[in-house]
Amino acid sequence: MIIIQRSNGDVFLSSSLIKNIYEHYHSPQIDLLVNEDTLPIARLIPYIKNIHKFSYSKKKNNRWGQEIKLIKKIFKKYDLSINLTASDRSVMYAFLAGKKTISAIEKNLNKSWWKKYLLSNYYFFDTSNHILFNNLKALNILKIKYELIHYPFDVSIEATKNVKKMLRDNKINKFIIFHPSTQYEYKVYPQNRRDSLIKYLSEIGITVIITGGNTLIDLKIKQQISILPNIHDFIGKTSLEEFVALSDLSLGYVGMDTLNMHIAASQNKRIFAIFGPTNLRMWSPWENNLKSCATEDMPIQTYGNVTIFQANFPCVACGKAGCDDNHGTSICLDNIRPKTVFNEVRNWFFKLKTGFEIEISDDNI
Repeated sequence: MIIIQRSNGDVFLSSSLIKNIYEHYHSPQIDLLVNEDTLPIARLIPYIKNIHKFSYSKKKNNRWGQEIKLIKKIFKKYDLSINLTASDRSVMYAFLAGKKTISAIEKNLNKSWWKKYLLSNYYFFDTSNHILFNNLKALNILKIKYELIHYPFDVSIEATKNVKKMLRDNKINKFIIFHPSTQYEYKVYPQNRRDSLIKYLSEIGITVIITGGNTLIDLKIKQQISILPNIHDFIGKTSLEEFVALSDLSLGYVGMDTLNMHIAASQNKRIFAIFGPTNLRMWSPWENNLKSCATEDMPIQTYGNVTIFQANFPCVACGKAGCDDNHGTSICLDNIRPKTVFNEVRNWFFKLKTGFEIEISDDNI
């Protein structure tokens, strides 16, 4: 069993670990334990038979009832349990589920000393390393050879057919994706900045598909989008699996630091990612060709097929959930200029069309 009790990105970036384990042990049964709000992405991971879920809403209503039921389902059922997060609860689940246990733990021994005694093996969760690198550490313990590659998902034929029909119906051939939403409001580009960027992108000479789901954040953004040439609003029109198919057919990704960015990166797409307070060393798009990620903060940086934008603030990236660390506003995002993002996208698109790069200054916009 693999335990991943964090957000969508954590679950998605566990797929390379799962693929390596599945191939090394010749098709074993692999189950997952995830938080309920990450079920849609968990269901797309290949090689998984069963998914156990933990619900924080159920925890509030019945603190121990859910725990007891879950423990009964997993107790010593697995030959091996691997926990990718260092939380107390997930470590206990790993201990209770597996005959052999491997888990991430905190480097702070005041927090983690007791965990070492419960586990067969452990490794330190290192926020100065990329999440993919952290997730694959269990393979070192198991002495399984691997490559530092984030493998993309395959999608069903039906999902691809649905997406291709949508493209035909809208008379879309070549396109890029603009994904303005995230799982958390504090990581969303402010509306005035977003509106300007969409306006610039509409003039680039290529179709731009705006994507998103059906969350409150997505639907709020949908209501704010203006009708412009070359802009197609697909918010709420695709399932997560269909987004994966859509991303695979695209030329590139422009948008926020979120799950959809990681999906596009796994497909080796051209990425233009807008980052706020997120720790780049851990969460920047993984570049499969270079087998690397961003390792330092700067206003604009490009490595391989990835370009990242950040504010030029001394506090960037703070790693907090907004400036108040309570899911409030991230002022840094309001200080990333839409023209700066557009310049990089436009230069890439001209290079794609003509085979050479044309530098575009703000005076030309």
